[in-house]
Amino acid sequence: MRIGGFGGATGLREWLTDNRVDAVVDATHPFAATITENATTAAAEAGVSLVHLRRQGWSAQPGDRWTRVPDLATAATATADFGPRIFLTIGRQGVHAFATVTSHWFLIRAIDPPEGALPPRHELLLARGPFTVAAESELLADHRIDALVTKDSGAPDVTAKLTAAREANLPVIMINRPPLPENTLITETAAATLDWLRGLRKH
Repeated sequence: MRIGGFGGATGLREWLTDNRVDAVVDATHPFAATITENATTAAAEAGVSLVHLRRQGWSAQPGDRWTRVPDLATAATATADFGPRIFLTIGRQGVHAFATVTSHWFLIRAIDPPEGALPPRHELLLARGPFTVAAESELLADHRIDALVTKDSGAPDVTAKLTAAREANLPVIMINRPPLPENTLITETAAATLDWLRGLRKH
């Protein structure tokens, strides 16, 4: 097991070659675009089989008021279409994209303090989930939230905020995942990934 970076695509390619790796499973976070790109490049250059393990994203349910946007910058611009009090739940990275939004107040929730500039009007809430629907509903009401901004991580343990927003009839700005590289293999479960690995051993 290795923790930490490899030095970009070049460093990863060298590591794959030096360790005679036969296959790479990219099971990183759906928004870890740089790591995914490096893994794709390194595996191709090293001649190593690659699969991207990605859980399914979230789908809007009846009663949801979602606006899907392609990236953080578009999400920041989209806040202008909603009320002045925004619940920002995108983690600590990327909050800087909202730093120039002066017209809105943000409740920023993250596990660790965000890096870089922050919106001039904000409250920082450091907390680790999972959270209950009741707790999320109370948070939305207490802070008089007008809209929620979040990433389409697809994680099942953080959907309470979406349910709470639906029950409160609040709009959600949903940031889409970065697209995966073209012509790459994708699996959605660990079981499917294991089947793929077993298939490689038969060849």
